[in-house]
Amino acid sequence: MKAIRRFTVRPVLPDPLRPLSDLAHNLRWSWHTETRELFQAVDPEIRRTAECDPVRLLGAVSAARLAELAADEQFLQRLAEVSADLRNYLDGPRWYQEQLGRGVELPAAVAYFSPEFGVTAALPQYSGGLGILAGDHLKAASDLGVPLVAVGLLYRHGYFRQSLSRDGWQQEHYPVLDPDELPLTQLREADGTPSRVVLALPGGRSLHAHIWQARVGRVPLLMLDSEVEENAPGEREVTDRLYGGGSEHRLLQEMLLGIGGVRAVRTYCRLTGHPAPEVFHTNEGHAGFLGLERIRELADSGLDFDAAVEFVRAGTVFTTHTPVPAGIDRFDRELVARHFGDEGELPGVDVEHVLDLGTETYPGGEPRVFNMAVMGLRLAQRANGVSTLHGRVSREMFAGLWPGFDAEEVPIASVTNGVHAPTWVAPEILRLCGRYGGSPGRWDGAAGPWEGATDIPDGELWALRRELRAQLVTEVRERLRVSWRDRGAEPAELGWIDGVLDPDVLTIGFARRVPSYKRLTLMLRDRDRLRELLTHPERPVQIVVAGKAHPADDGGKRLVRELVRFSDDPRVRHRIVFLPDYGMALAQKLYPGCDIWLNNPLRPLEACGTSGMKAALNGCLNLSVLDGWWDEWYEPDFGWAIPTADGLAVDEDRRDDLEAGALYELIEDRIAPRFYDRDDEGLPGRWIEMVRRTLRDLGPKVLAGRMVAEYVERLYAPAALAQRAMDRGAARRLAGWKAAVGTAWPRVAVDHVAAEVPDTVEGSAELGSTLMLRARVTLGELEPEDVEVQAVAGRVDAADGISDAQVLPLKPAGGQDLEGRWLYEGPLVLDRTGPYGYTVRVLPAHPRLATGAELGLVALPTETTADGTGLLMR
Repeated sequence: MKAIRRFTVRPVLPDPLRPLSDLAHNLRWSWHTETRELFQAVDPEIRRTAECDPVRLLGAVSAARLAELAADEQFLQRLAEVSADLRNYLDGPRWYQEQLGRGVELPAAVAYFSPEFGVTAALPQYSGGLGILAGDHLKAASDLGVPLVAVGLLYRHGYFRQSLSRDGWQQEHYPVLDPDELPLTQLREADGTPSRVVLALPGGRSLHAHIWQARVGRVPLLMLDSEVEENAPGEREVTDRLYGGGSEHRLLQEMLLGIGGVRAVRTYCRLTGHPAPEVFHTNEGHAGFLGLERIRELADSGLDFDAAVEFVRAGTVFTTHTPVPAGIDRFDRELVARHFGDEGELPGVDVEHVLDLGTETYPGGEPRVFNMAVMGLRLAQRANGVSTLHGRVSREMFAGLWPGFDAEEVPIASVTNGVHAPTWVAPEILRLCGRYGGSPGRWDGAAGPWEGATDIPDGELWALRRELRAQLVTEVRERLRVSWRDRGAEPAELGWIDGVLDPDVLTIGFARRVPSYKRLTLMLRDRDRLRELLTHPERPVQIVVAGKAHPADDGGKRLVRELVRFSDDPRVRHRIVFLPDYGMALAQKLYPGCDIWLNNPLRPLEACGTSGMKAALNGCLNLSVLDGWWDEWYEPDFGWAIPTADGLAVDEDRRDDLEAGALYELIEDRIAPRFYDRDDEGLPGRWIEMVRRTLRDLGPKVLAGRMVAEYVERLYAPAALAQRAMDRGAARRLAGWKAAVGTAWPRVAVDHVAAEVPDTVEGSAELGSTLMLRARVTLGELEPEDVEVQAVAGRVDAADGISDAQVLPLKPAGGQDLEGRWLYEGPLVLDRTGPYGYTVRVLPAHPRLATGAELGLVALPTETTADGTGLLMR
């Protein structure tokens, strides 16, 4: 018989146990070992079925057991210690407060918006790397004391749960999530009624949303929920699934996230007294509408649209995570237009102003679409990619928004992602490093447990690696048995699972989402060769694979089925397994237990790829294409680089054959021999040394604490200073100045460039000599204070393209000549040898611009402007 209504009956905790509720509702337990161990002691049997979720555990424990614990002095002592530790963590000064104490100017608060957050498996609001990265960002911000307020959506079905059919086809399930059964509390007004935000929709409709709060250590995570009685059925489903539905459904999700999210932050600050954010961080374009809501706030106080844009830009940071245009959300302009203006949001604002923000004005752009990333870049004065390589790819991808500038000058920086070590590192690793001088409590990027790795004896380190591998083998067998039962197998058919994997065999892990560019099945290019690797009599290899394809991606599902069918083969199924329903809980078992972490994307389509970082923090070596973070920090001490055919004139099949062949060769000739090369004590000394160096030298680089500190220092702090300086008057003046410069710019020109070159011999010059450059420029209606005239010099190629450029400002030398031109001059020191060249350009200049390229305006010489060519240095 099925219930017609479901609700949760919460336990009444005895007074001595009341602190358990506070501990359960602060997600710090997800990365704090002592808190997790405390909850494990509440009821070990229930803990196993509750998937380590303290809220579910407390909802299931019996009154008798609670009474027993309330009288257990030893348990109460542990509870008091853990509760006191949490209070100290929440209230005590941390890195951020130390910076403020030194007089560093930092924002009072930062609002961080993301469409998904992977904080813990108990709160399934993530699909992949973007969400996991966002969760790690919050945790590291909490550890550092950064005053972050996070904003997302509460998806009542989360992302899908994955299972397999008998023939290996991915199947999706969407369990209903009850917020009352999650580690959440509802934000309420002073009179006890639920707080809510309301968005105006076309046709006089409204979209209502309640605000739920998760506590991520010190960071509040606000999650908007459209399952509200006042909503019509269609509006109630806006927050049903992560990345589900058609275009209008996605548009409403992103409007609720951005516009509703700003309103939720304002409500939270009003009710709690939390400082209002000075900086708004847009994590990917999904949240870009937050800028429009801030413009509306300013418009309501009398600021015009263009001035409001300048005000909003000053305090906004935009992070792009995609290296391909196909990964960006784009909506039909007419759809966007229907939802803004007098019939929807932003009444009184000309819809064309809104549409212009998302217009693809660059060559090849589609005029009928509204591009969320383009809007994000136009509404943020500071932007970044998520690795050095991805920053370069992003500058090239969006270069059309800054015409006249080379890609390297496009104002998109990079902050390489990091991962939250306390979440992902096995406690056994932390304890072992701590015994040999590490500092398990430090996660500042400069130290931590890793410094203890230097002195760990080889035997202890190798014994731990085997123990973690054995734990993974046990986990794999349990999950594999469940998977086969779900596929319809009978228990009598599954005896072979007891022999799956071996704790003494070289173990490779591969787990991630399954878009085509990640190449789940590259390992299958030569199946006979792979079988030989798996079943080698002396140096066998075993592989654990996991991953989800998007529900609408049949191509990805076919890749999953192909891998599953290969792993079902009785000849190899003891050496290769596919585990369905990849998520945080499985990942936390995989990383410590693998010896090698495999990543073979199409370069350069992996923006960062943080799974290899998490593996490295557990002493797992990386085997990866030089893409994302691995391109930046690869060293032979940390693993192996898979040679790629990137840039070669080969077709797709040939490229995959070449790279698969390189992968097989690395495993056969270098990796497996090193793993199985043992000394007289049975230890693989060279392998252990690579593990040690990965922990000690790579570990501090990949920490989320390092990442968040970079965001604070390089992006948040400058944005806060710009925002403080941008009052309404300054915003109006800047908008007016930009409009005037844009109108006048067609008449700005570099008319003539000359250089005095000492010691020249047939077009050559001596290293260390100085050129005196003189340029005459026409400024039209502009004044010298409106521009900067620069010399750009460096090595030149056969086509006279300048590379490795240095930029030098030229100074005004007197007033206008009789033809209205201005003379600029300055010295250029010739500091490098080889073919050398220079040019002169004019850029807009204003104290409130973050970069000279900000307006996308530049005046360059014509072919006949200069009186000479490049120089050959000697």
